[in-house]
This record gives sequence, structure tokens and C-alpha cells, in this order.
Amino acid sequence: MLPAPFTVALIQDGVAPSKGETLARTIASIRAAHERGAQVVCLKELFDAPYFCQTLDVARFDLAEPVPGPTVERLAALAGELEIVLVVPLYERQAPGIYRNSAIVIDADGTVQGAYRKMHIPHDPLFEEKYYFAPGESHDAVQPQGARGPAGEAGGFMVWTTRYATIGVLICWDQWYPEAARITSLLGADILFYPTAIGWHPAEKAEWGHAQVEAWRTAQRAHAVANGVFVAAANRAGFEAEEGTDGIEFFGHSFVCDPFGRLLAEAGTGDEILVATCDPRLIEETRRHWPFLRDRRVDAYAPILNRWIGPRDA
Repeated sequence: MLPAPFTVALIQDGVAPSKGETLARTIASIRAAHERGAQVVCLKELFDAPYFCQTLDVARFDLAEPVPGPTVERLAALAGELEIVLVVPLYERQAPGIYRNSAIVIDADGTVQGAYRKMHIPHDPLFEEKYYFAPGESHDAVQPQGARGPAGEAGGFMVWTTRYATIGVLICWDQWYPEAARITSLLGADILFYPTAIGWHPAEKAEWGHAQVEAWRTAQRAHAVANGVFVAAANRAGFEAEEGTDGIEFFGHSFVCDPFGRLLAEAGTGDEILVATCDPRLIEETRRHWPFLRDRRVDAYAPILNRWIGPRDA
């Protein structure tokens, strides 16, 4: 028997002046999403911190906290109270000198199922993430103490069987990689969540802003179509500038799309709670008519393990 439809919510917002204020505001938004019927709620990337990766500052490592820790414990209690699943992206301190860009999955009984650690780490102007984050690894080495663990894992990608749906989580820069979406879908995800912090450099917005949003949206809708899964991208909103920079305007446009790539809900550029219902029966229907997974030539794909297979430069 196919699972029942489930309702997801994406909380698109910025950060308050303090971590405590941000957490309080986020809890209020989670409660509001629950009142609108949400069963699975996903927050933005690094939800309770400013986007500190615009500069290199050793003091910013102090923003990280362990898992379990005070933020996860508070949100786990809320998940159990409301009987909802939470995807909580935060800056995780795993050990001295080892920090991760993580998303903690909490089931509807308040149990921490585990952590997905961002696999692809960018290094771009104003996105200096390689300085702050170690990339994800196999879950055997990195799951938080006491976590239930994923339902399936392959090479650091994983899915979680929650009360309402089997979910996969990938983070921001991961969204540009079809390999990440494909592996997570093959592990059995009904929906891929992409907590995100992406925006415009002020000097580029006029020329490239629209194209950047369209490319971001198109890449993720293509993951939904190619894999026959729902996709939900929860982006940041608002302008943030670290000292000495021109800042980033996080462009929002969070969305949920179905396995045909059709938009079920989409936000604008400001603070918003986006809610959409996903029916897993559509996954079965889509894959029967577009059997991309069936027709894969798994015997022919070994070359993808090379970084480059074309001719060398002269």
C-alpha cells in the first residue's frame, strides 16, 4: 500500500540580531506552519547564524555547537510536542577543529534521527565555505551520539524514514550536482529537501540576477523530473553584509515541485512560510510513464568516477 499524502512547510527568512532571538522567531514560524497543516518542516541553511562565510574570521568558529546541543534539544522537544518532523540546518562542532555544515533530522516523536553533512563545499567570493566546513563522509564515522541513524546511506548521502515520509536532505551547493540527487533518490527518498543560502552579489544583480534564479530553480526541478521525486528548496531571505564586504542579497524564491517538475508552491523574495501537500502516488505514476530509473545503463557509467575524460589541453 502506498503511503499517505504528507504536507511540508519551508520557512524562508533571514536572521535576527541574536541567536536567541532567531531561535524564538523560528519556533513561532514552526508553530504557524503546524497550524497550517505542516507535518514536515524544513528551515534554511545555517538557520540560526548570520551567513558568516563572506569573510575569513577564526572567531566565527564559536558559532558552532555540538549535536546534540541546546538548539537541537529545544527543537526536538518542539517536534515531539507538535508531532512534526523537523529538518534543522546548523553549524555543527563535531570535535576540536572539525566543523560541519549540517542538517539534523528530528522525527515526529522528538527523536534525533541523525545528521546529513553537506558533501559539496564551495569556494567563491563571499562564499568562503572551505575555510569553515569539513565535507560530509560516510554516516558510520560521523553520526551524532545517540542518533537513530538513517534508513539508507551510500557514500555520505542518506535518507531518513520518518513518521510521514522518507526524506532525503542535501544542502545548498549540493543542489547543482545530479549525482547527489540521483543517489539520494535511489536510496528511496520520496522528497529531496535543499536547505539553502544563495543570493546575489549587489554588483551582479542587474545583469545576472534573473538568470541566476532561473538556473537555480531549473536545476532542482530537473532533479525532480529525472528522478521522479518531490523537491523542496528552502532559501534564505534578506540582505547580510559581513564587515569589509558589499554583502549578499539572499533572493528567497523557495519552492516545492512535484515529480513532473510542476511548482506546487513558490515564495517571493521576503520572509514567508511556504506550505504544500505531496502525494506519493504521483511518484509511482511518474515513474511508470517516465521510467528513467528502469532504463539506466548502470553497466556503462564507470567513467563518471573520473573528474575529466575528454582530451587533455595541448
